[in-house]
Amino acid sequence: MEPIAATTNPFGGIIPKPEALEPDPAAFAERLRVSLVAWQDEGYRVVWLEVPIAKAALIPVAVEAGFVFHHSSDGYLMMTLQLEEGAYVPAHASHYIGAGGVVLNEARELLVVSEKYHRRAPGPPRYKLPGGALHAGEHLAEAVVREVVEETGVETEFDALVCFRHWHGYRFGKSDIYFVCRLRPLSTEISIQEDEIAECLWMPVAEYLADENVSAFNKRIVEAALNSTGVRLTEMDGYGTPEQYEFFMPPGVGVKEG
Repeated sequence: MEPIAATTNPFGGIIPKPEALEPDPAAFAERLRVSLVAWQDEGYRVVWLEVPIAKAALIPVAVEAGFVFHHSSDGYLMMTLQLEEGAYVPAHASHYIGAGGVVLNEARELLVVSEKYHRRAPGPPRYKLPGGALHAGEHLAEAVVREVVEETGVETEFDALVCFRHWHGYRFGKSDIYFVCRLRPLSTEISIQEDEIAECLWMPVAEYLADENVSAFNKRIVEAALNSTGVRLTEMDGYGTPEQYEFFMPPGVGVKEG
């Protein structure tokens, strides 16, 4: 019996092809047993087993063979088995990434939103920057522009990254990085995302900074956007395509025009 068809990675890992996994648990168990012996004899250190959700019946078989859970997505579960004691298995993604936009018009008014879930609590509205989470494969500069227009209807363009916050103990025990970006408004008319946003308005920035109901954090990041040149999108030779990489540097260091 031949081992399960597989690919490899540069770190001594063997990666069985999901389409090559026997759908019948009994047949898979025997094929896996043969494969593990062969892969260990060949010097592989770690088996990375991706089990499609359509073949979820194979998961107990893999657990019985010594595999443990590594991470999952909506269509698969990734499991690992160390064939060599102490072999390094890198952790799955540890952070969420979000971005907020500081959008200031020519009248020195700041674009702010009040979210619906905050309105459920008693007291005055709590105004914050528009923004949200990045999608998989999305650039930071594109994400913050998308989030602002989705929440407020205001079109903008990215200017600079001015600061960020790193926070541990966030959703599902993961950490979170929140980037604050300065954006140039390309329009002024507001059209709110009604399922999430209770109110959106252009507020004089001095009024925002003086509002006792605005958190110290939100005031500081707006001040950073007002007073810092920040870092700009930058070209970098030798790093693949612009769709894959995104670099930020101080002004004057290979900054992209426009």
